[in-house]
Amino acid sequence: MLGGKTILHPLRLDLTERRIGIVGRNGSGKTTLLRLIAGLIAPASGQVLIDGIAPYTDRKAALTRIGILFQNPDHQILFPTVEEELAFGLRQQGLAQAQAIAAAQTALAAEGRAHWAKAPVSTLSGGQRHYLCLLAVLLMQPGTILLDEPFAGLDLPTIARLSRRLAALPQRLITISHDPAAVGTSDRVIWLEAGRVRQDGPPATVLPAFIAEMARIGEADADTDLAG
Repeated sequence: MLGGKTILHPLRLDLTERRIGIVGRNGSGKTTLLRLIAGLIAPASGQVLIDGIAPYTDRKAALTRIGILFQNPDHQILFPTVEEELAFGLRQQGLAQAQAIAAAQTALAAEGRAHWAKAPVSTLSGGQRHYLCLLAVLLMQPGTILLDEPFAGLDLPTIARLSRRLAALPQRLITISHDPAAVGTSDRVIWLEAGRVRQDGPPATVLPAFIAEMARIGEADADTDLAG
């Protein structure tokens, strides 16, 4: 519920596949579902479990089970320098400050970006900040990573690099998007419409139906505009 309006209707989902896509129009409930899975909001009824842990009520245990990459990195970044940003999640998991900073520096060196350590985050490009947020999530080693419109606003070379990096990850990835191309290689796609599951299955089945419906809605809207 949000302001008395139901955003998601009762649903039951068992998300076990390695690559899962969730598609839908704006306002379909995608972001609310992502926030529920991440434990950022509490369910109004029922429960959300990640490996038997309720992420909203057991935040510390959830840190090692689930991570989230937001669409806008500026909504995720909290600290002024790169190494401080990378160390934050590790500090939340219980590492001492010195250990967390050392781990952040080691991770940057492994990525060929040791020179980033002391750099102000404000000096990074949008794509670099997105990459920094992903690296911060990976340092915490969660079993599942939630991706909120991971390619929105990025240029094509950055999308290609990020796609390759994500494809190689061993973690379960749950990708939220309105763009069918972003979830085309998923094992399973869930189509949300008005807070309900419209279709759930392999991408070869779900995505053509979703694309056709979006085209139909676009044509109907265009006809309404012309009539007006």
